[in-house]
Amino acid sequence: MSGDHSSAPVAAQVRHVEALLEERGVLDAGEIDRRIEAFLAGGSPLNGARIVARAWLDPGFRGRLLTDANTALEELGLSMGGGLQEQRLKVVANTDDEHNVVVCTLCSCYPIALLGPSPSWYKSEAYRSRVVREPRGVLREFGLELPASTRITVWDASAESRYLVLPRRPEGTAGRTEEELAGLVTRNGLIGTAAV
Repeated sequence: MSGDHSSAPVAAQVRHVEALLEERGVLDAGEIDRRIEAFLAGGSPLNGARIVARAWLDPGFRGRLLTDANTALEELGLSMGGGLQEQRLKVVANTDDEHNVVVCTLCSCYPIALLGPSPSWYKSEAYRSRVVREPRGVLREFGLELPASTRITVWDASAESRYLVLPRRPEGTAGRTEEELAGLVTRNGLIGTAAV
């Protein structure tokens, strides 16, 4: 058998504790797996696109989203919980003068229950360290060239707090439906490494 199995002892301990909790009636058999599946089942970048499109069309929703995102999500039937402990979501809006980008400098904290798994580059040490030091250069590598006058704010996600970027609505999109607007939003736009 080849490869790094340094986590095997930890996995065995976790399975042992899970078995003990099931034996003692604290957990039903398979409950942890069901909760993890529920946590991951609803997450998709499409949820973020729906949130952004609604915020672009509904100024009241936008205000509520920027003030208390967790509560505003409920209006769309969404949440950050996914069956596990609720995390705090903060939505930060891009403007003509400011661009926001999200990172987790410690590991890879990301709103998985809402947006699904993070992109692989988001977890890379290169992204996590460089975007804080040289955000303009990193964004340029993603193809996003911002004017020198645009202030870039880097938000550091944590175990308790996650972030979602509310991109600026593209020009020339007046009259589009919410569904059409949602189709413009990318996962990278929700992180801030793309304009939309």
